[in-house]
Amino acid sequence: MPVNKEAYLQVKKELDAEGVTLVAVSKTKPVADILELYHLGQRDFGENYVQELVDKQPQLPPDIRWHFIGHLQRNKVKYIAPFVHLIHGVDSFTLLQEINKQAEKNNRVLSVLLQIHIATEETKFGLNETELKELIAALADVPLPHIHIEGLMGMASFTDDVEKIKSEFHFLHTLYQKYTLLKTSNLHFAQLSMGMSSDYKWAIAEGSTMVRIGSLLFGARTTASK
Repeated sequence: MPVNKEAYLQVKKELDAEGVTLVAVSKTKPVADILELYHLGQRDFGENYVQELVDKQPQLPPDIRWHFIGHLQRNKVKYIAPFVHLIHGVDSFTLLQEINKQAEKNNRVLSVLLQIHIATEETKFGLNETELKELIAALADVPLPHIHIEGLMGMASFTDDVEKIKSEFHFLHTLYQKYTLLKTSNLHFAQLSMGMSSDYKWAIAEGSTMVRIGSLLFGARTTASK
């Protein structure tokens, strides 16, 4: 299925009016599709698989802002550290330490979001409220000068229960607001990444500043490559 130009322009207009960043989820999509959106003005693209991102990045314009939105393994950080714009989904202090290490090697300061587990599904990754508090406290003892924590990220439950989805987004926004007031050398909260193709309108209503949309723009997923 080709890029849905009309849907893209409509969604982009809607998000721009709200001041919300659109991350076009391009995982499993060919370079040609990404270029088509790029030529419409899109610059932020999200990928889930390290190898796929590493393969695509040199084939595409250098001003694309690449977001890694999958579950990142520590041993793969080094492959994306030279160019990644924002790493969503950081869910452990050890992963933060590895990102800091690889950022230093590349003479960069890398921006990350901490992933919070807000859904009922056990399969989704993320920190709970207590683990978030402990991670932020650990930063006081082990400063990571090559890391900027830009905010939080979360995924709502996969359900038709709209009130449940809204409640999960509301909880994450409340947590985000709590830490927005805390400014340290590592914490620079300005982004709350929540909302995808099926629920982004509710996410925006609950305070999202960044949404990750794929199927609305690119159509159904093709076979994943890892």
